[in-house]
Amino acid sequence: MTFCIFLVLPAQAELQNSSREIEPQTEVTTEHKTTIRGKKIPYTATVGTQPVWNADGEAVATLHYTYYQRSDAQDTTTRPLMISFNGGPGSASVWMHIAYTGPKLLNIDDEGYPLQPYGVKSNPYSILDVADIVYVNPVNTGYSRVLKNKDGDAMSKEEQQAMFFGVNADIQYLAEWINTFVTRNNRWRSPKYLIGESYGTTRVSGLALALQNQQWMYLNGVILVSPTGLGIKRDGPVKAANRLPYFAATAWHHNVLAPQFQAMELESFLAEVEEFTLKELLPALARGGFIPEVEKKNIISRMSAYSGLSEQAIAQNNLDVSPQFFWKELLRTEGKTVGRLDSRYLGMDRQDAGTQPDYNAELTSWLHAFTPAINYYLREQLNFKTDIKYNMFGNVHPWDHNDNHSGEDLRQAMAANPYLKVMIQSGYYDGATNYFDAKYTLWQLDPSGRMKGRMSFKGYRSGHMMYLRRQDLETSNQDIRDFILSSLPAEGQPARYAR
Repeated sequence: MTFCIFLVLPAQAELQNSSREIEPQTEVTTEHKTTIRGKKIPYTATVGTQPVWNADGEAVATLHYTYYQRSDAQDTTTRPLMISFNGGPGSASVWMHIAYTGPKLLNIDDEGYPLQPYGVKSNPYSILDVADIVYVNPVNTGYSRVLKNKDGDAMSKEEQQAMFFGVNADIQYLAEWINTFVTRNNRWRSPKYLIGESYGTTRVSGLALALQNQQWMYLNGVILVSPTGLGIKRDGPVKAANRLPYFAATAWHHNVLAPQFQAMELESFLAEVEEFTLKELLPALARGGFIPEVEKKNIISRMSAYSGLSEQAIAQNNLDVSPQFFWKELLRTEGKTVGRLDSRYLGMDRQDAGTQPDYNAELTSWLHAFTPAINYYLREQLNFKTDIKYNMFGNVHPWDHNDNHSGEDLRQAMAANPYLKVMIQSGYYDGATNYFDAKYTLWQLDPSGRMKGRMSFKGYRSGHMMYLRRQDLETSNQDIRDFILSSLPAEGQPARYAR
């Protein structure tokens, strides 16, 4: 790697200030080289802050971002731009930045467990060969902060919540910010993509329509990684039934099922479980306490065989087994719990009794590696120096979840933009936003079914951040690469529907 500083603005001067504040506009650019899929790729990395303005044109916040550009790409009009968000809400855009699509990976083993010394290494599967990428940190995440006004007064908590901390407020100010970023970096003619993970999928689904209708900015693709519900309801029997395929995947991974199921390939096994879930379990749950006893016993037996839970435990929960109970119960006799966001990870509780784990085994492991890695990387390799704390998780609560119509927003954006395609990526062992819920969301996104040819689903043998497993890192990045290339229209192909 080579690097040279092109421009250093107030981020460096900040160290000489007595107040611990971030400057609203900063920029540090360095040059680098990496190897992706066997080819040498030169690129620049720009770390900076860019303001958020209110209706009066006053800077009320500043967002921290990292922008990667392939430096030997001559024509930005055909060079895709990927705009990346993580979720929470309140999470920094660190996870996909240094573990998935970017040119650097944090130091972990091939299954995603932390290694020392902490730091980063090259990502041989990054999508930087086919797209430039900007990682955006919403307000109060990363180095992004609310600013004081011209009189030196801080915005009240109520004002902050109204402007930043809610489903629709988040989408509105980020759409304005993206407009400014695209304008400043001369990317209006570039094909554009949004990728969001977890709550970030709510964010980018809403942004697809907000950018289109309010900023007149049209997208080529939206990628939903471990998606939330997007405002699409799945309560009652649907909510309960949809958990079983995830339970089955986790039980298969931990080798607690009968030999005939363990001998099956995971995807074939899950296809069987999904069929049972839709055709037998869901109707049974819909009938509640009025299901015939013989049928109920058969359903319980099948659920037990697929999930690794005892028939007694399932019966005691009236067939509606919560994820929390499953994480505690599956390996209870071994004195272990399984992780929420990635059920491959194991934890140990104070006592085996109880209905839920003491802690999230996977998240503690991830923070172990991500926190030192991002602080080291931004400061020592990308030369962005500040005394501001990097917020892995920022204070954004209470968050206004009301009036979430982000799924319908995405459907409407697709309907009005024939170029726009959608891909969902999910890990089979994700218990927070389980993969079968993601499939259900995809099925319900366009009830007409007329746009299903522009939607796709990809599953992986890992969890919420499926890219932490090296084999899935390679596969999932290639899936994004293929998605980008397939959603670029042929020369002269108009955005229109044919009769």
